[in-house]
Amino acid sequence: MDIDEQQPTGSVLQSMETKLRSSLKIDFLEFIDTSGNCGSSYSVTIVSQDFKGKMTLGRHKLVNQILSDEISQLHAFSQKTYTPEQWEKEKSK
Repeated sequence: MDIDEQQPTGSVLQSMETKLRSSLKIDFLEFIDTSGNCGSSYSVTIVSQDFKGKMTLGRHKLVNQILSDEISQLHAFSQKTYTPEQWEKEKSK
């Protein structure tokens, strides 16, 4: 999934999407601006086969490493990371 059209398409947001898509095999990607659309805080949901065999902490460290430059420019950043199998279960809740 691409960035929601209602969200600002600032350079940080575009950079985060580009870096994640070029670094991971993305099945689903969703950014939510949690700052009231000022672009300083984001929550992201990432579904990728690359997370298989990694615990949550390892997944988050990987994402933080990929997005280190962008995260340093934000006020807040949170993430949910799933394998495709976990995502299917999550969606059915």
